[in-house]
Amino acid sequence: MRSLLRTPMMAPLVRDSALVWVASGVVGVSFGAISVAGGLPVWVPVAMSLVVYAGSAQFSAVGVLLAGGGPFAAAATGLLLNTRTAAFSLAVADVIGRGRLARLLGAHLVTDETVAFALAQPDPARRRAAFWISGLGLFAVWNLGVLAGALAGGAMGDTGTYGLDAAFPAVLVALVLPALREDPAVRRSALLGAGLALAVTPAVPAGVPVLVALVGLAVYGRDGKGRTA
Repeated sequence: MRSLLRTPMMAPLVRDSALVWVASGVVGVSFGAISVAGGLPVWVPVAMSLVVYAGSAQFSAVGVLLAGGGPFAAAATGLLLNTRTAAFSLAVADVIGRGRLARLLGAHLVTDETVAFALAQPDPARRRAAFWISGLGLFAVWNLGVLAGALAGGAMGDTGTYGLDAAFPAVLVALVLPALREDPAVRRSALLGAGLALAVTPAVPAGVPVLVALVGLAVYGRDGKGRTA
């Protein structure tokens, strides 16, 4: 891993990851502030961010707790929303590395952003470096943001009111555009998945539309170079 972080590609990858890190830090501050302002002790959002590390699942779990739900209901909600990372993990299984420590740490760093950033790279070496650089940076900035927000309490308010929550989807769209341009099968899958996700968004909890979008994979590889056996 150390050799990856010392390669010449590190500087451009850090530069390209910076926007995601900034957005993560801002949303982390919001999460910490909202949690403490709602009545949770400072250690709860901080510990959750270190151990769970799943943005949308954390917001949902805290929402359940602040609404009066029990810890089991909060944990079940978070697990449901975070099941999508199982598919993401399969997509980057060969990127993370083969050692037990690398796989354990890498699995903890699997997020929408790190997977999209890694898979957008043109070759295996760059994909691996991109995963670790973006993943470690994102983890550090998110947790620092949560800590800062928790210590600030309710003073920051909800950063979503400033439109900063749109930074994540905007960056993800930019990362996947090259793959959409190059591969018609990916475009078909993405369009089907996006359509299904938009259709169910008004009726299901946040995070579930992402799971529904995985149905789009059903049309992938039916012709051309991706034809299945």
